[in-house]
Formats: sequence, structure tokens, C-alpha cells
Amino acid sequence: MKRRMLGTGGPQVSALGLGCMGMSEFYGQADEGESIAVIHRALDLGLDFLDTADMYGRGANEDLVGRAIKDRRDEVVLATKFGVKREGDSRSIENSPEYIRAACDASLRRLGVEHIDLYYMHRRNPEVPIEDSVGAMAELVEQGKVRYLGLSEVSAETLRKAASVHPIAALQSEYSLFTRGLEAEILPAARELGTALVAYSPISRGLLTGAMPRSEELPADDFRRHMPRNQGENAEHNARLVAEVTRIAEAAGITAAQLSLAWLLAQSEDIVPIPGTKRLKYLEENAAAADITLTPEQLDELAAAVPADAVRGTRYPNMAEVER
Repeated sequence: MKRRMLGTGGPQVSALGLGCMGMSEFYGQADEGESIAVIHRALDLGLDFLDTADMYGRGANEDLVGRAIKDRRDEVVLATKFGVKREGDSRSIENSPEYIRAACDASLRRLGVEHIDLYYMHRRNPEVPIEDSVGAMAELVEQGKVRYLGLSEVSAETLRKAASVHPIAALQSEYSLFTRGLEAEILPAARELGTALVAYSPISRGLLTGAMPRSEELPADDFRRHMPRNQGENAEHNARLVAEVTRIAEAAGITAAQLSLAWLLAQSEDIVPIPGTKRLKYLEENAAAADITLTPEQLDELAAAVPADAVRGTRYPNMAEVER
């Protein structure tokens, strides 16, 4: 497996990571046995960059990942997140220094580890100065509980303010052929600051596989049923774009998902996609994308087929919590 750096002076990680969120909720019924097998197989393949968060499964995902890596901790670059607080059916964004300290200790316990390699602020509450939050995160680095710091879904301005307090190794934001909004300001700011871009939903939550069912055919507990890109005329328009991606992939002898991942990897060495899966067959397919090199002609064809603003529909039903 090829390797990439997470930011200037950050850790080396596999060129592709593994998003573990869907192993616990959001994408239909979970199977812990297969999920643990997926994590073990990922490590066998050299995918050592594992991504979780304290809100996934209300802590259950961290517990799952911790059990999976218990005997293989030295093979893993472990990332988790704080900031999305769940109480009953409601959510809030909590970034206070006191909360950050408590959240880190709770994550360490659930993961069963002595330190977190990369600790992200999952979402930002603009009522708390980013300098205060990152200052508290920096204290965790000084205490040896955390090695590197990251942010998720923040604006270029917020990223710059954060980096003035402590180096930010990685910015985790949604980025794919279908999600390009960060190319104008956020990616340039990250590069200016020596911050890597960790791309979540690099296959656009399954849309770019070319095989995702219609929203009404998804399980009731699959949150993609409610995504604007999967609704009505948006879905019909986006399906035509997916068909073009599939056509280009088939001509190259690869899958649409592999083409989408290879496209991201071709954008820059400072981008690390973290496709999520809870199935072994999809893990194997995704991992193989790291060895695919697209030609300039293929990249040009993709650019023509899927312009940056081609996709219809917002990423979430409520966009108020992102890019703050």
C-alpha cells in the first residue's frame, strides 16, 4: 500500500484509509463480526488509517474499533473525533475546553488505548472561539493523550485561526467527484498551512458506485433516504452523471467506485480518501484503487463528464453545521 503524509511533520498513513462509521449505524443493519473482519483485513492490506468518532453509535463504534485493534495497536494510525453531543434524539455541537478534555478521556477508555494518533474537532460551534478549543486540544498533545490535531468541515478562515494556535495536521471534509466546493478557498488554505485533506464520503455515500438503490428502496434506518441528492429530480439528474462515470470506468476496466477514488488520489499527494465500508468485498475493491493511475486523457474525460458544479442537491438536509 502506498503511503502519504498527513500534513507537514504529521504521521505517514496509507494512501487510502478506512471509515468505520457505517459499522455501527446510519447505513442499515450492522454486523460486528464482519466489521471486525473488515478492519483486520484492512490492516493485512496495509490500510492502517482508521477513522471513527465518539458520536458514531453513541460510542459503540469506538468500542468496536478498540476491540478490533486490541492486539494490533502498533499497526494503526487511529483517528477519532469529538464535538457532536447526542442526548436522546437531539444533537448539539459542544467545543468548550472542559468538554474537550472529558470527551478525550472517554474516547481513550472506549478505544482501550493510551493515546489517539489524530484527534479531530468533528463540528464547530461558532459561539466558542476556535482559539480556545484548539488551545484545549493542544494541551492534550502536551499531556501525551493525543499526537496530532485535526478539524472537520471548517472554513478557510477558521482553519487559519486554528493553525495560529497549534499545527493542524489534517482537515477532514467531504470531497469527491460530486462534492467540489472546497476547491475554491479551503483546499488552498490547507496547502498554505501544510494541512492534509482527509476526504470523507469519497464515493458520495455510494452514489458513485453506480449501484445504489433508489432512496425509497433503502432500509428505513439508512440516513441516505433523506439526502437531497437522492430525491426527485435531483436523483434523476445525478443518475445521468453516475452513468457517465460508469461508462468511463468500464472503458478503463475498473469499477466506478475505483475510478472515483483514483480521481481523488490523482488530485494531489496531500489528499487521503477514507472510503467507509462494512463489507469485505467492497474493502478489497476500494484498496485496489490505490494502485490505479489515471491517464491525462481519462482525467480530462472525467472533468468534461462531471464539471465541478454539475451535481444537484445539497450534501445534507441541513447545511447549518458545516464549513464554519
